Amino acid sequence: MLAVLARLYSYAGIAFVEDGGLVLGPEAGERTADHAVFPVSYQGAKVAELRVARPEEADRAFLERVATLVSAHCLVGWDTGGEGWAP
Repeated sequence: MLAVLARLYSYAGIAFVEDGGLVLGPEAGERTADHAVFPVSYQGAKVAELRVARPEEADRAFLERVATLVSAHCLVGWDTGGEGWAP
C-alpha cells in the first residue's frame, strides 16, 4: 500500500503507537518534513498514523479511507488477552 501511495505522493509512511509514543515503521519514497498525518484507529483506539507528503485537500477523504482500511493491520503490540485474532 505504501509503495502505491509513494507513486502518487513523494512519500508515504506508517508510524505505530508503541508504549504511548509513535515509532516509524515501513515507509516508501523520499521522507520530507512536510507531510500530512491521518490517524489510524482500531475499535476507537489510535493504533498508528498514516503520513503522506503534501497531499491535495481533495485527496483527504481518499487518504482517510486508506487509513481505515489498513487499521486492522496496524495492531503492533495490541493486547488480545490471549485470545486469537484475525483482521
